[in-house]
Amino acid sequence: MITKRLKSARISAGLTQEQLGVAAGIDESTARGRVSSYETGAYRPVFETLCLFAKVLNVPECYFYIIDDQFADDVLQLYRQRSKA
Repeated sequence: MITKRLKSARISAGLTQEQLGVAAGIDESTARGRVSSYETGAYRPVFETLCLFAKVLNVPECYFYIIDDQFADDVLQLYRQRSKA
């Protein structure tokens, strides 16, 4: 997982770490700490959790795994265009 993308998508969505975690089903008492540990790379979320983050943040799951930044941005734009259709 490309950790900077999780933080970037969260900030773009206007969510705090706690808000993202709770929206993805993480217990409120640990949500901020868990999301923080994912964003820093201290821990990696399981794929199912990452899928929940993607849904909350309105990004495709693959966005968190694409190495090339420009390609990731292109995929994100395409995803959002198709979501509007």
